[in-house]
Amino acid sequence: MEPRIAQELSDALDALEALFKNPEATAAMTEAGLNASLALVATHGLRAYLLGSKLAAAEDFETVAEEIRMRAAGPVLGSVS
Repeated sequence: MEPRIAQELSDALDALEALFKNPEATAAMTEAGLNASLALVATHGLRAYLLGSKLAAAEDFETVAEEIRMRAAGPVLGSVS
């Protein structure tokens, strides 16, 4: 990948990570039913993919997909939160 493009992608991901760590953004995401930690894991997966670490990316994306699927299903009867 052209170094300039690689740097622009890295900068964009750095900005996303900083935003997901910002308390105000985290609070707004939480209020909307979103999880900033999952967004960070997805960002890490995207970074890994763009760097060619496809297995690491797949693991991160699998984690995010499993968590979202679990949370979307709602609480399990008889479980303790």
